[in-house]
Amino acid sequence: MWNMRLATIFWNGYRCVAITRDAIYVLESSRLSGGAEPRRLLGTLPRHTRLGPASGRWAQLTILGERCWVHKRFHDQIAAADREGAPP
Repeated sequence: MWNMRLATIFWNGYRCVAITRDAIYVLESSRLSGGAEPRRLLGTLPRHTRLGPASGRWAQLTILGERCWVHKRFHDQIAAADREGAPP
């Protein structure tokens, strides 16, 4: 399971993305926690959903119709999740 923290600039909030074998869960987190303390589930995506590609210092992704920025320290996790979640 991977856990990534995403920043959403428009609302200046944070999202935590938990990736399991079965699904991708997007959770709302407090600004003070920096995404580390999820508060509630915002939505679930099918496991085969591609999140990337991610590049640059801050990659811009769209998750659940929301524009998010992901720091490069999480780009390897996004690539691994995309590889492992690809349909056979």
